[in-house]
Amino acid sequence: MASLTYNGLTVEYEQVGAGPDLLLIHSLLTEMSVYEKVLPDLSEARRVTTINLPGFGASTPAELNSVADVADHVAGVMDALKLPISTDVFANGFGAFVALELAIRHGNKFRRLLVADCVPAFPEAGRAPFRGMAQKVKSEGMGAVLDAAIGRMFPPAFQQAQPETVKVRKERLGQVDAQCFARACLALAQMDLTPSLPTIKNPARVMCGALDLTTVPALAQEVARLIPGAEYREIVNSGHCPMLEQPDDLVRLILEFIAVH
Repeated sequence: MASLTYNGLTVEYEQVGAGPDLLLIHSLLTEMSVYEKVLPDLSEARRVTTINLPGFGASTPAELNSVADVADHVAGVMDALKLPISTDVFANGFGAFVALELAIRHGNKFRRLLVADCVPAFPEAGRAPFRGMAQKVKSEGMGAVLDAAIGRMFPPAFQQAQPETVKVRKERLGQVDAQCFARACLALAQMDLTPSLPTIKNPARVMCGALDLTTVPALAQEVARLIPGAEYREIVNSGHCPMLEQPDDLVRLILEFIAVH
């Protein structure tokens, strides 16, 4: 692991491999170690950079109150890392919303956009849980939402089959800065990318786990429909975290898109 200072903040990151650049952005319920299963294959022909968003891992907490704020932060980190405009970006969950805003606001800073498990905006029924988690975390700390978070992250069958993975994810999530987590929850509750998605010019592939109940496939397909020229691919037998549930399929879908476009 390494770190840099950007805008007065410590940013934890890791770079592995050599070749064209690929940046990976994690979700709200994980941090950059979630990519450990896919890094060996991705880094065979790419220089892969993973970063921790503010308040995750060893990255300094920051008061970022919208998904756009986080995207601006990531754009600055990309500059600080000297990532070239030929860089491709993959992101999952909350990271995918950040990557979409990155394409909307800073699309000239990178090339191809790959996102998994995202929606244009959450319906009202989907916004309420984020508000509830934010309130719980503010009053009781991260421990109060760990079980609910795991339920959003993994289908029941995966939880039963992979108890060690669930344990590690709970431990890592429990270390996240509570205020940063709460701010991110509230940012998701107010987010609506629907009007802006058609402005994205980056070649894009949208993916979604077929079993994802947090960002359901029907709404992920709508993201692909709204981005001009975007492709959609479904990941069989995966919930919200394909890099843990179906890592081989995710690597194939990423590298396949990069090779074709």
